[in-house]
Amino acid sequence: MKWNSRTRCTLVCLGFILLFSGFSFRLIYLQMLKHDEYAGLAAEKHVYKQPIYAERGAIFDANNEVLAHNVPCQTVVADATHLNNLDAIVDLVGVELRIPKSELAEKLRGDRRYIVLKRAVPEALADSLREKLQAQNLHGVYFEHDSARIYPNGSMLCHVIGFTDFEHHGIQGVEASMDQYLRGEDGYRYIEHNRAGQEIVLYRGQERASRNGYQVHLTVDLNLQNIVENEIDAAMREYSPKKATIILMRPQTGEILAMANRPHFDLNLRADAKPEQMKNRAIIDMMEPGSTFKIVPAAAALNEHKVQLDTTIFCENGLWNFGGTALHDHKPFTDLSVKDILVKSSNVGAAKLALSVGEQKFYEYIRRFGFGERTGVELPGEIPGLIRPPQAWSKISITRIPMGHEVGVTPLQMTLAMAVIANGGKLMTPRIVKSITDADGKTVSTLSPVVLRQVISPQTARQIGDALRGVVSDRGTAAAAAVPGFTIAGKTGTAQKVDPKGGYDKDKYVVSFSGYLPADRPEFVGLVVLDDAQTSKPELNYGGLVAGPIFSRIAEKAARYLDLEPHEEIRKALPVERVALTNASRR
Repeated sequence: MKWNSRTRCTLVCLGFILLFSGFSFRLIYLQMLKHDEYAGLAAEKHVYKQPIYAERGAIFDANNEVLAHNVPCQTVVADATHLNNLDAIVDLVGVELRIPKSELAEKLRGDRRYIVLKRAVPEALADSLREKLQAQNLHGVYFEHDSARIYPNGSMLCHVIGFTDFEHHGIQGVEASMDQYLRGEDGYRYIEHNRAGQEIVLYRGQERASRNGYQVHLTVDLNLQNIVENEIDAAMREYSPKKATIILMRPQTGEILAMANRPHFDLNLRADAKPEQMKNRAIIDMMEPGSTFKIVPAAAALNEHKVQLDTTIFCENGLWNFGGTALHDHKPFTDLSVKDILVKSSNVGAAKLALSVGEQKFYEYIRRFGFGERTGVELPGEIPGLIRPPQAWSKISITRIPMGHEVGVTPLQMTLAMAVIANGGKLMTPRIVKSITDADGKTVSTLSPVVLRQVISPQTARQIGDALRGVVSDRGTAAAAAVPGFTIAGKTGTAQKVDPKGGYDKDKYVVSFSGYLPADRPEFVGLVVLDDAQTSKPELNYGGLVAGPIFSRIAEKAARYLDLEPHEEIRKALPVERVALTNASRR
């Protein structure tokens, strides 16, 4: 069959039509159906999502003194797919950032799109490195704005403030408990690079601005904190205790004015800190409080109208056999009033006060004072302590618990219990955070005082307070805690340390003093605790002689700072040695 020219032309045209139709269908397929897939693959090669990090909010004290803030810096990162001269980049970056070349080379080998080379690089160093990279036409290394968390006061308030990790997440302290407010919200933007790794254009329509973190204002007064820190350091030098804690609190509101623990650490050098240095012992250490706990049985008996303040109780001449076991006083007492049971710190008297209300009612008062439950302070890691119910008590527990044995409390719980006496019988929720504001200073949240419950009547609180004034007198166990010109109310504590092998260690004590000033209108309540203080003589290792004078020095300086007016004749406090000889202040 012969094809004429017309037929051949028709077939050629048909072939071209089919060919171009195939091309057209292929283009439509790629452009329409596979567009998103190939656009995504292209974006993976040239576009990446750059986070815009929010700046972490600052932390301030009650007077707006900076406790934690940020310093601008740069994070140096790399995209391994954009590196054009690996060896030269390793040589330059390794020297500038002081990174071992072998370590840097290992990081950069591969095809990862985002490699963090070094964080917290000072801006001046980052600018210098950027210029040198550009001068040598080296690509693939980028710089991101960042900030370093700085704590201008070093170790001061370390357990309260806490710190952050490299990702700016709060670790410990307020940095952790207020992290949701401090960290803000990160934003993002999309950036496109060419094949040489140079930025082409910003995807303007595909970005979200960051929101910086809120500012947190604490109740802590840095001036009072400085007083406390100096005194706790002096106590560490003088007595070399294993641990120490001091707390100052405003009893009417529960605001913590100062809190210090030893051992401690520098927040700016936290990588060098040991675990024992990082514990906030005010809320995670459990101790037997000793005689400071005697305010509980006395308050229970008075509030239940079992006794009056002047009711006399026979104290068995200092030795009482109960439940087949002897209970001793530090000296023989015969008849003591309820007031003098606290003034003289009689173990036998405190035990008989607890017996007068009975096991179940006494246990209820222990819990009403807040023992055995977390206080609710805005700090992480708090423990509830250890309070056993009456069904778990032994025959003699009702006589040992009133003197602060067989119970485990935290220093903060003991401070709050003394605040109950100081504020008219109310148990407050302790506060370490005063308010939260945005970057412009606008208040986001203000934390108001919270009364958990009325523990005892105002009248009972006044009666206990009257007795506690006698403790800080020449008649009491804490004459050395006196502050010239002011009436102090307080209670001493001396508890033998529990021996891990069983029983108590006769040579080791936890000594404490808890009190408030002025006694009639308290401005602050304080607690001083020293664990295993080393004294020159055994007769000096008691709460009234070790912790009492520390409280006196703190209270005197705090009263001066707060501009409190003295209301009685200023007289010299007795020296510790004389107090020891004249009053035998052993509890």
